[in-house]
Amino acid sequence: MYIFEKPALTGRIARWQILLSEFDIVYVTQKAIKGSALADYLAQQPINDYQPMHPEFPDEDIVTLFEEEVEDEDRDKWIVWFDSASNALGHGVGAVLVSPNEQYIPFTARLGFDCTNNIAEYEACALGIQSAIDFKVKLLKVYGDSALVIHQLIGEWETRDHMLVPYQACIRKMIEFFDDISFHHIPIEENQIADALATLASMFQLTPHGDLSYIEFKCRGKFAYCCLIEEK
Repeated sequence: MYIFEKPALTGRIARWQILLSEFDIVYVTQKAIKGSALADYLAQQPINDYQPMHPEFPDEDIVTLFEEEVEDEDRDKWIVWFDSASNALGHGVGAVLVSPNEQYIPFTARLGFDCTNNIAEYEACALGIQSAIDFKVKLLKVYGDSALVIHQLIGEWETRDHMLVPYQACIRKMIEFFDDISFHHIPIEENQIADALATLASMFQLTPHGDLSYIEFKCRGKFAYCCLIEEK
């Protein structure tokens, strides 16, 4: 458009105009494209075997549907999740022992001494493993979100902190009570139960001989006032 409409051209633009003058070129401004152009074109080109879409999705709330494959050797294994919590009120540890038939047994403890986060994680791990020993468990899988504790117990990381060496030696002795035990690191979001128990224990101010009884958590799917409405 600039070449053909400019009255006076110089330099390279003028040369382009001379070279293009032998061709019958006409500049036409592009028209605005309607947003419904594609829909109009499809409407004019119908398909013989067209089948309308069905927008009804009966299982629209289901994101994925799969069945977790459990190896035969893991079907008889118990599971322990452990975690710790440290805040201004104190330190708490929590563990959940899960049986092969998916019975959940929670354990909590409040630490009555000052410690680091890593020490609290080792305390939580020891609490979970000791609980499994008390239940005479022989096959156990241990899950925790502390990368330091898990990798040190499986031997991938070296334990240099002199405060953690006794914990590692203690857990090594506990391992002898099991026929098979393994340690696995999991993300924090997958360890919510143990984290909730540890946080709960850290927030209570208990006497030296006081124990916090277990609290049962239930999932309520209806509003409280729904229980008072008569069914029609």
